[in-house]
Amino acid sequence: MKKFWIITLSVLVAGLALFFYFRFYFVFGEGIKSGELNYVVYKGVLFKTYEGKLIQSGIRSRTAGTIQSYEFEFSVDDEALARELMLLGGRTVELHYKEYFGALPWRGFTKFVVDSIVSAPVQQPSSVVPVPAAAE
Repeated sequence: MKKFWIITLSVLVAGLALFFYFRFYFVFGEGIKSGELNYVVYKGVLFKTYEGKLIQSGIRSRTAGTIQSYEFEFSVDDEALARELMLLGGRTVELHYKEYFGALPWRGFTKFVVDSIVSAPVQQPSSVVPVPAAAE
């Protein structure tokens, strides 16, 4: 009887581990989204995470008689990438993301996790623009 319980408990633990892996760590899909980066913020109560929103071009209606833009809400688990995205607010960017079946509190609030910037506008150095000399 003891052997039966050991096998049952082992199968149960293996099943829970497999479920946990597929729910939170298996990459269900990945792709690239492009649009205007609305914001990236650092927020949370117990687990502080980086969260952002990308506004895509076009409009759609979830309910009849209303208009809403395409919004892509995402999380960022790399601090350096999040800081770089914070500087690109309001600009058009292309972001590579991974989609999971579920969100983990220490990884972010959403099941979409951005892992790289595919393309972004070149930032001009923040310096004073010289005034052209007056023609003599």
